[in-house]
Amino acid sequence: MSGAATVSASEAHKLVWEGSVPLLIHLHDSEVTTLPPPPPALVLAPRLGYLPLLISELKPYFSSTLPPGVDTLWFEYRGLPLKWYIPTGVLFDLLCVEPERPWNLTVHFRGYPSNLLLPCEGEDSVKWSFINSLKEAAYVTKGNCKNVMNMSQSDQVELWRSVLNGNLESYQRVSSKLKLGTFEDEYTENISAVSTASQQNSGEADAAAQVKSGRIPVRLYVWTVTEDFDDLESAPQIDNWDKVSYINRPVEIQKEDGKYFSLNDAIKSLLPEYFPGSSFDNLGDASTKQSVGDERENTCDPDSSSLPLENAEIKLVRIQGIEPCLEIPFSWVVNNLMNPEYFLHICVCLKVSEANALQ
Repeated sequence: MSGAATVSASEAHKLVWEGSVPLLIHLHDSEVTTLPPPPPALVLAPRLGYLPLLISELKPYFSSTLPPGVDTLWFEYRGLPLKWYIPTGVLFDLLCVEPERPWNLTVHFRGYPSNLLLPCEGEDSVKWSFINSLKEAAYVTKGNCKNVMNMSQSDQVELWRSVLNGNLESYQRVSSKLKLGTFEDEYTENISAVSTASQQNSGEADAAAQVKSGRIPVRLYVWTVTEDFDDLESAPQIDNWDKVSYINRPVEIQKEDGKYFSLNDAIKSLLPEYFPGSSFDNLGDASTKQSVGDERENTCDPDSSSLPLENAEIKLVRIQGIEPCLEIPFSWVVNNLMNPEYFLHICVCLKVSEANALQ
């Protein structure tokens, strides 16, 4: 992500909110009742959105060919059912190591795989999953979620509608009341060593200012490989959710004399089981690894393994569809690439020895 630090916060937020994934959506053969079968639907899906929210576009498009029954929308990619509560952009970053454009998905309106996916009752399920994530983020950041719990009904509706409609201005107006805060960019005079010099507004903090203290909610999607790859085309594909470690952990932006806290430092501190020699230790409370008020699958926690792990190699990091330089200040990443529910979603591919690969 060359020159990322030169992008102002307002520009970065706008780019993130306008981000989308082109989808080519095919109706599963078992649900086609007409000849000829319907052509696939081409949809531009918001990166910050969720796949079940596309039903208002897809149901009218495919309705004339569906068999009788009750609609329960779900998607799959190469036979892998997609988890509806993971933002669309994160799913794309995680599952398309070599990005497909458009991304070919299969949609189902029947036969919901309740043994593989949590129940989804349409928009309401997605909304409450979003609100629960917001509560969790507030808890991690402030130690409680009263600010979210005490939102007025009108503010809650406006916040959700702003996410649904991609309205950044409306979202900022309501979310500012939550006072979850931002962080000052750290040691910005050193950014030139990362990419190009930072261009700060006159009202921003002095270049040598330290970041404000605080815990940042992070969701990591970690998959490991045992064989090296030089290009993304030869990278192994994820064909089973058991291959992905879904980890919720907070991280604190830490300071070491003469060195700013980079994205590389953050990843290593978030994954001490893979990087035991990191100079930064994760200060997060382990109890927050499980979602607060969130009844999703249990977090896959490699800490539970008694096998001592050697240092892994970071092969790929994706955040909001980009592969940032690992030496970029983590505070810039947090301020500019966070999702609307105040979580930073990071997809990470690690190369490990065969003995230490996740099962």
